[in-house]
Amino acid sequence: MKSLYVKAEAVLATTLLAVIVLLVFAAGITRWFGYPLVWSVDVAQLLFAWASFLGADLALRKHAHIGIDYLVKRLPARPRAILDIVLALGVLAFLLTMTVKGYQLTMLNLERQFGDSGISYAFVTAAVPVGCLLLSVTLLGQTLAAISRLRSTPRPIFTAPAAEEVMP
Repeated sequence: MKSLYVKAEAVLATTLLAVIVLLVFAAGITRWFGYPLVWSVDVAQLLFAWASFLGADLALRKHAHIGIDYLVKRLPARPRAILDIVLALGVLAFLLTMTVKGYQLTMLNLERQFGDSGISYAFVTAAVPVGCLLLSVTLLGQTLAAISRLRSTPRPIFTAPAAEEVMP
């Protein structure tokens, strides 16, 4: 079931990106002929908001987000794992806050029109709570798995020094 969900998310994100490219291309061509698609930019922006959050979730699943680990990678494995879990919980709190606030923003934008398209701006802002909720579910699953791994590994009491440290 999870695999089907991940594949569907990837297909949807890829489809949205393809539609954006085709829409912008068609808008450029029709504008060149003097018949601009006025609504095309608005729809492309709407789709881009959704594709961004879906892509962010796909990247999170693969641990592909950029990270600065210069200091963290110098920590021993257990403290590094604990730090990762603590930071993940902080990010999870932020994502859940953004889910709630994004929902509130979406409700405020129900009546607002999105540019010249006539589409409710709520369709654009809904990408924030839905995307943050997707990211939260992914991050929560990864954090619970990390906690489980942390509990299952024995705690080292003493780590022997490397051979280079013992002999000059």
